[in-house]
Amino acid sequence: MLLQPVWSFLLGHSSLLRSPFFPVFFSLSVYLTFCLPFLLLDLLSCRWNLVRRYKLQSQSSVSWASVWNCLALTLYNHLIFIFPLTVLNWYLRPVLLPLEAPPLPHLLAQVLVCLLLFDFQSFIWHLAHHKVPWLYRTFHKLHHTYTSTSALTAEYSGAWETLSLGLFAAANPLLLGCHPLTEMVFFIVNIWLSVEDHCGYDLPWATHRLIPFGLYGGSRHHDLHHLKSKYNYAPYFTHWDRLAGTLYMED
Repeated sequence: MLLQPVWSFLLGHSSLLRSPFFPVFFSLSVYLTFCLPFLLLDLLSCRWNLVRRYKLQSQSSVSWASVWNCLALTLYNHLIFIFPLTVLNWYLRPVLLPLEAPPLPHLLAQVLVCLLLFDFQSFIWHLAHHKVPWLYRTFHKLHHTYTSTSALTAEYSGAWETLSLGLFAAANPLLLGCHPLTEMVFFIVNIWLSVEDHCGYDLPWATHRLIPFGLYGGSRHHDLHHLKSKYNYAPYFTHWDRLAGTLYMED
């Protein structure tokens, strides 16, 4: 019952939720909202040493040219590739909105399973695109344009990478039969973790500092991947890299 008021409020906007425009609007607005605080930190870090001390690559700075470049590619991919596919999905699979919200423990458990599945799928996908030279040159090299990451580089990728990783994220809640609210929460968490991975900062409240025993890599883990591309292929957790012998963490 804890989630029922939230779900009832969302049901009051069911026409928006059923719209073919909603998935693109939702993902873009959530993504840009999460990027904004880190863009503000990038502005402050140029003038304030207190902020700069938390940068993972303190000598680097984010240019406005790179910001607009990343933003333009993100908008291009969403409008030219993602939007037509969401319209096709809307046509083939009508949105069903149950009246009851999911139980909170059920939602949390399914979000965690979706994250673990996505982490595994992304690890295999990422590893393959680094080990097969043709895949790297053709598809993944663009994402490694920036060796010093910033929030907006999270989606600085070509259409193939954007769509394939988006397919993993979209398919997992469907495979698990998740409630639409669970699906939305998973997308929000997944987008946040991806932005945080690329933010370029090691903040005191970062996710990797909150999860014990080095189980979660986070921004430190992924920043090292952009510096040393032979390591740290999993986007979030560290267990697959440990098992594959590709984990690299600085002391």
